[in-house]
Amino acid sequence: MQEIVGESLARRLVDWGVDTIFGLPGDGINGLMEGFRRQREKLRFILVHHEEAAAFMATGYAKATGRLGVCCATSGPGAIHLLNGLYDAKLDHVPVLAITGMQETSVLGTHYQQEVHTQLLFQDVASYNLIVTNPQQVPGVVDLAIRDALSKRTVAHLTFPNDLQVAPASADPYRNVGPGKPPMSAAGIAYPRLSPDPAEIARAAEVLRQGSKIAMLVGVGARGAREEVLAVADALGSPIVKTLPGKMVVPDDHPLTTGGLGLLGTRPSEELMEECDTLLMVGTSYPYAQYLPKPDQARVVQIDVDPGLIGMRLPVTAGVCADARLALRHLLPLVQHQPDRSFLEKYRRKTQAWRGDMASLQDSRRHPIAPQYLMACVDEAATDDAILTSDSGTITTWSARHWTIRGGREYYLSGNLASMAPGLPYAIAMQHAYPRRQVIAFVGDGGFAMLMAEFLTAVRHELPIKVVINNNNAYGEILWEQIILGYPEYAVRHRQPEGDFAAWARACGAYGVKVTDPKALPDAIRDALAHPGPALVDCDVNPNEPPMPGKIRYEQAKYFTEAFLRGQGHRLSTLASVARDKINEIRS
Repeated sequence: MQEIVGESLARRLVDWGVDTIFGLPGDGINGLMEGFRRQREKLRFILVHHEEAAAFMATGYAKATGRLGVCCATSGPGAIHLLNGLYDAKLDHVPVLAITGMQETSVLGTHYQQEVHTQLLFQDVASYNLIVTNPQQVPGVVDLAIRDALSKRTVAHLTFPNDLQVAPASADPYRNVGPGKPPMSAAGIAYPRLSPDPAEIARAAEVLRQGSKIAMLVGVGARGAREEVLAVADALGSPIVKTLPGKMVVPDDHPLTTGGLGLLGTRPSEELMEECDTLLMVGTSYPYAQYLPKPDQARVVQIDVDPGLIGMRLPVTAGVCADARLALRHLLPLVQHQPDRSFLEKYRRKTQAWRGDMASLQDSRRHPIAPQYLMACVDEAATDDAILTSDSGTITTWSARHWTIRGGREYYLSGNLASMAPGLPYAIAMQHAYPRRQVIAFVGDGGFAMLMAEFLTAVRHELPIKVVINNNNAYGEILWEQIILGYPEYAVRHRQPEGDFAAWARACGAYGVKVTDPKALPDAIRDALAHPGPALVDCDVNPNEPPMPGKIRYEQAKYFTEAFLRGQGHRLSTLASVARDKINEIRS
């Protein structure tokens, strides 16, 4: 059988080690689908229900494995649907290749049905972005696109007109009038060894030696450097603050860490940033500057592989452009062991008290169920190598504070885009990548409803994901964001009753249970996690439980009060929830 361009593409993906494509077919990519069919023994096509989910799956796959994620969609509306998931990949710096279709070349520009020029549509999200117009370009441009995505950790996009997809791969339809020839490359990439400059390391060590109240802020860029982060922090007597995407860098119960930073972070971390005189940033360009030290307060050392990120948030006294692990290994012998541990011990005590406060909110007696208790039940029952994916919303607060990183546990979310709905497709992709690990999606009812059809995808592909729905029948985070601006909530709650998503799970042929009684919750979570196939727990939680910041600022309290004075609904139940939380914290 003559090889067509669609098969040439599929073969090249296999050469690069790609074994999975997430997507949805359509008449705009029938030639590509035929190519994938011919390589089906080596290249698995995961059929989804919505292209947005396919892009989220490719992004989640790339986040968890470090490998290239690949998604595919038809021309026009299918390609458009990919964009949200692709922006998630771009903003969180993970490599994804998007493949789309386009109308036949002979009708382009004639206002043909579904004619969307995807190379223009994708020009902001994709670093490498090309419409393929000649069979001779393949596989060279496939190599270039994949290398660009991997080397820059970003999105690449190739779009193939319909007629080109089924053209003979060897066809050379035009007269060659110039001296150029298509690149004859090979599948593979050589990564630079980003060792630090000795002069930069020496300067960083000198700045750190002069500090007396040193704090470390680590992000996901330090994910592979846990031992080095802990060793340097111990030598400096420095507490470790974690960004939310960097939550898995250091175990949450380690005595050196104060936990997360920002609205979803801890009070000790925020106070630490207000007091430190030296800040060592590793693998992060943390965007919320209001939670960082004032520019004239602390001297900053920043380690990052991307020189463009160094000094982006704060003036940097010493910048080190290098891989986090290598930089910390070179730095460790040069930093002096800090004999005075009083600063560290102060924040250990504060963190211990904070953990007690958080544990007190995991109250099994509360009705409606406290969302903190729901997350605590998941945390207690999950394995020590479980992967948790989290949607964006109030669930992010509960997972950030009550999901404990220990052992080989991991944690993923839409970090910089903070999109709703990636939790479920992330879990599907990660379960596919790691079939023997426990994968749990912790999602809100709003995010789940957006892409709930993908639970059927998990059932059909026999992926034993576990979905836990924090069901407050509202867009909870938006609700509290309105209040914190000083305005009463508006159009953020659905009408009663709460949806029963457990019924949907059972309709799909999976395990599903609805929980409204806190006494039934621990067994429901354990049973779902023990179930051999896909399982879903839909838990109705207190809709008026506010995701309070770690440290309440005057402006926040002021606007909160103003919202109540202007007619905020559910005032009594909200105040009752806040009062119960404070009473539990005092008791703890």
